[in-house]
Amino acid sequence: MTSPVYTIKNECQDCYKCVRHCPVKAIRIENGAASVIAESCVSCGECVKVCPVHAKKIRSDLGRLQALLASGAKVYASIAPSFAGYFPGVTIEQLSGALEAVGFAGVSETAHGAESVSAHVAKLYREVPRWSVMISSACPACVDFIRKYKSEWTPYISPLPSPVKAHVKLLKEKCGSDVKVVFFGPCAAKKNEADRAPDALALALTFADLEELLTARGLSLAAAKAGELALGPAAEGRFYSVEGGMNDTLRDGTDRIRYISVSGLEGLDRLLSMPPPPKKSDTRPIFIECLACPGGCVNGPAMKGGCTLATLLVTDAASPIRSSVDRCFSHCGGANYPAEPQRESAHTEIEIAEALARIGKYRKSDELNCGACGYASCRDFAKAMLDGKAEENMCHTYLKHNFERTSNALIKYIPAGVVLVGAGGTILECNRQFAELVGATGEFDALGSLEGLDIAALLPEFASLFTGALEHGSETEKFRQPLKDRLVNVSVFSIAKGESAGAVIQDVTRNEIHREQVAAKAREVIQKNVKTVQEVARLFGEHIAETEIMLNEIAGTYESKTVGVSYNGGDSEDYLNG
Repeated sequence: MTSPVYTIKNECQDCYKCVRHCPVKAIRIENGAASVIAESCVSCGECVKVCPVHAKKIRSDLGRLQALLASGAKVYASIAPSFAGYFPGVTIEQLSGALEAVGFAGVSETAHGAESVSAHVAKLYREVPRWSVMISSACPACVDFIRKYKSEWTPYISPLPSPVKAHVKLLKEKCGSDVKVVFFGPCAAKKNEADRAPDALALALTFADLEELLTARGLSLAAAKAGELALGPAAEGRFYSVEGGMNDTLRDGTDRIRYISVSGLEGLDRLLSMPPPPKKSDTRPIFIECLACPGGCVNGPAMKGGCTLATLLVTDAASPIRSSVDRCFSHCGGANYPAEPQRESAHTEIEIAEALARIGKYRKSDELNCGACGYASCRDFAKAMLDGKAEENMCHTYLKHNFERTSNALIKYIPAGVVLVGAGGTILECNRQFAELVGATGEFDALGSLEGLDIAALLPEFASLFTGALEHGSETEKFRQPLKDRLVNVSVFSIAKGESAGAVIQDVTRNEIHREQVAAKAREVIQKNVKTVQEVARLFGEHIAETEIMLNEIAGTYESKTVGVSYNGGDSEDYLNG
């Protein structure tokens, strides 16, 4: 089974935005593509929200849901209170009717579980000796963050289940122990809860999955008939999806408890940056409500748009009146959140220095700590490289300096004149070969550059070509053009229309001289060949004439011997035989 958050690698555009925004740096870059490190990830879904090309995805469990519905199991839906922000104008009763049409046995609000958790938190504070600090267990991403990255604070997490697990217990007690509960909400981390304890929570899906499910069945929420709600409508528990909402359900009008709310893992990290106090204290206790998504669940990774409108819609749908439902149920306590600290690799200073040298950081002053790579400092980036989580090309200054070195080497050593020209026709950069071609080696050797000089003054013959490249983005090539006492091939091209242009000027004088020499040699060979052919023809003609005379003489001699001879009655054979 894949982790709740994953990457479609062939869509990843190596922008490293996910690395910059991941609060726990659970991203590995390989060959420029990002992948999620499942064992380090807390499934907050921040990378899903910030990925500009949507290469980060939340796992869909629609196939598993459809199999569960087809199995004949009694399946109930637990709907997160942020539904009002995702489906504006749709009531929970309409959602219930639509899901019952799909095949769910019943629908209920997760807010009932939230109300139960609030009731038990109040009970803990009444019956148990005072805790110095208690941290809510409502957000699974926050709980995993504390377990993995702030493990010294795990004893302070309240020993209560999350609202959805509390809701599952309520539904099993009220509707039968054999029911299967499926959660729908804006969260990716809820999938971890379902994966780790499928008997407690069968599946966790997003509102987007719910929308896709209804669309595939041809069901419209707007036209859905109202259905019944298991456990009835919820009340103040709907505030849980908004930052500070849980605290609002706990306040009893006294000041015996200090309530703190924090949303966003960066904020939670800062809040828990100090060592924890003794767990038991006689001082005024502190209750910390923490949510991984800034603003609360209404800004979850599977929500649409911003959280402002969603916050308004959710709070409008909530009721400040305490629920009349019996929110306490048996065996609420006993939830366990063991520490699972992530081990940091130990690297020596020599190893870190060698890794920094790979990206051109040799001195402390070279460490800019710009954060473009996604890490807070160059040293953190070096450690990530040593851990196999990062690559050299993620460092923008390294890429920039490497590009500059490469381009400077090309310009310097290319066997042709190269010049870059800015707006207005002033020279930005050139090499010595160009200075030689335009007769400005003295200025170049003295200053190391011809920067700021007017290209039209140095190359009046080709000034119009540079004007065309700058103003119109044109590209022009001209061959065997005269330049002072040379012949050159000129290529002028646009780099950025209206801003810069470049030219490569190749001295072909020697090539032309060589061509003329080759042509002369060819003409000489041709003339010699003609003379040879003529001589052969003359000699061959003389030979033919002499041969003709000789043959004529032989023929004449032969004829003189045979004229007037008589056979004397003999035959020719006798004559020939003598």
